[in-house]
Amino acid sequence: MPSDPGITEHTEGVLNLWTGSWIAALCVGVLVWALIIWCVIVYRKRKDDNRLPVQLRYHLPLELLYTFVPIVMVGVLFYYTAILQEEITNPDAEPDVHVTVYGRQWSWDFVYEDEDVWDAGMPAELDGTMAPAGDLPTLYLPVDQTVEIQLRSRDVAHSFWVPAFLYKEDLLPGVENEFVITPGEEGTYLGKCAELCGEYHGNMLFNVEVVSAEEYEQRMTELREAGQTGEMGPELDRDNAADIPDPTVVDEGAEN
Repeated sequence: MPSDPGITEHTEGVLNLWTGSWIAALCVGVLVWALIIWCVIVYRKRKDDNRLPVQLRYHLPLELLYTFVPIVMVGVLFYYTAILQEEITNPDAEPDVHVTVYGRQWSWDFVYEDEDVWDAGMPAELDGTMAPAGDLPTLYLPVDQTVEIQLRSRDVAHSFWVPAFLYKEDLLPGVENEFVITPGEEGTYLGKCAELCGEYHGNMLFNVEVVSAEEYEQRMTELREAGQTGEMGPELDRDNAADIPDPTVVDEGAEN
């Protein structure tokens, strides 16, 4: 898995769930392979033996076994998945930081709600590498602080994915999604859109910078001094922006 258990408070749980799922799948696979090989060897047709094998029906213990064992396995995996998802999407802890992420064709806008500042990104310029050298939209998060990330789409379906966090959440038009994380290690983590959203879907890259509290406050100050303050909300969505008249278009009827 492309992650370390300490990057967020949830990565260890996700790793354990992923590992457990593969162990369960491997056990099922070994059992199925063993039964197939056993049947091929024991019940193979022998030379000069034209008799039909014994026909069995209504083997109740066997039928109960292959009915309830898969149900129990699926139920256990579902239980632990639901518990982990609930911890991520509906945590008990009150968030220290609130950030709204807007996805749009083909970049990202980050609004730091507590600081009343925002940062608008530009589409990445791809150079054939996993991490393009050019400036990417960057989301800043303070280390060891609980962050609520609200996800909104300005146009079509997108998906916010940071592989190192082992979590992905969709951004859907008209739907408000959110999740909570507590970054535990400073560093730069590459993120991307994981939902095919149009011609330049591959350009929707971004970085997540997990920094100290001092560096986070410094970045907020830089955005404030750059004049990037105030609202940058749903009024800029594609559907809402279509209602805003373009001042460069002349209404010929108004001149008559």
